[in-house]
Amino acid sequence: MPVQNSDVAAQLNRMADLLEIEDANPFRVRAYRNAARTVKGLARPVADLIKHKEDLTAFPGIGKDLADKIKEIISTGTFSQLEEMKTDLPTELPGLMNIEHIGPKRAKLLYQKAGISSPEDLKKAARAKKIRNIKGFGEKIEQSILSSLEQMADQNRRILLSDAEERAAPLTEYLEKASDTDRITLAGSFRRRKETVGDLDILVCSKNPQQTIDHFTGYKDINQIISRGGTLCRAVLDSGLHVDLRVLPPDGYNAGLHHFTGSKAHNIALRKRGTKMNLKINEYGIFKGKKQIQVTQEKQIYEILELDYVVPELRENKGEIQAAEQNRLPCLVQLQDIRGDLHVHTSETDGLAGLEKMVEHAQQLGYTYLAITDHSRQVRIANGMDIRRLEKQMENIDQLNDSLDGFRVLKGVEVDILADGSLDFPNAVLKKLDLRVCSIHFSHNLSRKKQTERIIKAMENPFFNILGHPTGRLINRRKPYAVDLEKIMAAAKKNGCFLELNAQPDRLDLNDDACRMARDMHVKIAVSSDAHDTGGMSHLRLGIDQARRGWLEPADIINTYSCQDLVRMMTRR
Repeated sequence: MPVQNSDVAAQLNRMADLLEIEDANPFRVRAYRNAARTVKGLARPVADLIKHKEDLTAFPGIGKDLADKIKEIISTGTFSQLEEMKTDLPTELPGLMNIEHIGPKRAKLLYQKAGISSPEDLKKAARAKKIRNIKGFGEKIEQSILSSLEQMADQNRRILLSDAEERAAPLTEYLEKASDTDRITLAGSFRRRKETVGDLDILVCSKNPQQTIDHFTGYKDINQIISRGGTLCRAVLDSGLHVDLRVLPPDGYNAGLHHFTGSKAHNIALRKRGTKMNLKINEYGIFKGKKQIQVTQEKQIYEILELDYVVPELRENKGEIQAAEQNRLPCLVQLQDIRGDLHVHTSETDGLAGLEKMVEHAQQLGYTYLAITDHSRQVRIANGMDIRRLEKQMENIDQLNDSLDGFRVLKGVEVDILADGSLDFPNAVLKKLDLRVCSIHFSHNLSRKKQTERIIKAMENPFFNILGHPTGRLINRRKPYAVDLEKIMAAAKKNGCFLELNAQPDRLDLNDDACRMARDMHVKIAVSSDAHDTGGMSHLRLGIDQARRGWLEPADIINTYSCQDLVRMMTRR
């Protein structure tokens, strides 16, 4: 069974969770979290690095001790210290920390007072109204926990797009080795770049379906074959991810690719349009009566239907067909349109790489600017900066800029929006910066009205530029806080502010519908990586996928503009 980077990161994070529950030294907890973040962001499988005897300690946040533990995970799937911890605490206990309102202290309390060690135990206890009697909980929190558990149950089958990519990469590489295999494409929600994926739909072009399916069933990560037919094989990987492999003939590949890319609603709308034109469309092709129309490229299906080509990201039946009919489809943003990243952290707070390393990597990515936005003092758990440290960092950035040619480091901060709507630093400090990303990290549980008022009040500050991760959600882990996004966007437009599309794989916040709303309201977006190391800067491409699903064009995104124009936009009038 191959151990993926996400598997290694999960084990390290599990150790950190157990240490938190045991109230261990916070620096020890952070070391595991940092190592997990580094492994998760590696461009290559850590198993390959170990196989080629590369030095893991060369990567930020990984010392010799953690490197040895990572090697043990790759070799055995776990490590001895974690197994020892599991003898003191139930294996499932950290799973409680993914539930809203439950941190390490409450998880331990639930276990000690009520013997609750798993989400299932917690659901039973909440339904039986037993949680409210435990000190520190109460009826309101009990109901909120139950609501969060039910929401998680609906999402559990879907995994992050980034995790699906990690599972798909070695599988497609394996399938490419099959003889008589021509093209291999991941279709479905993966190709539409949805933020979560329920399963993998893999289409293979082959003249020998049985041979291709035989090869597929030999993949070492397959745990179970659910069904097998002449051209279709359904399987489950060791990770629990379902895979549908469909083998298509060369002359039917493009029609099948279109059909299985979906979405269902988009396909139904196209079929209805085809019916009005006396055409029949299905997974096998497009027909005029009994005669099949030859389709050599996917875009021909749209041409036959007298439509502009609709890219996969827009195939959701949310107005794209009408826009294609009227030549009004957006010219969607692409990764190469991005000129800089506006939200990254360094080792000055909770990042793993220093200022110079982050700048050097941004230059390698072809950017012309990079905003350094370390945490403000409110976020103590992330070693947030006080005024003295921030001003020292500004001096360092000025000195670095003096040595750079054709590249500018922007002086920024991720400043907390406090519960009363004020910002974590005084204006006298904020005005010295080039830009400010303003975010909520605490007090998520305010009412919708109060949370909205809090953000709007913050936006009225003349030094508010970008609203960071605007809804605070963590996909499959924490629901968005209650907020009126339409009012927030109206306030942003009025005050000359912008909203962030945070490209962290478990955030992707804003979602695609909110991006579309911002576009329609003429509110510009910053697509930023929120990177905490150099590898994390690559996540920006996931933000671009989300922006494309939200119909965003380059002009809708502020970091497609030149540095001079961007800085001008950061100056409120």
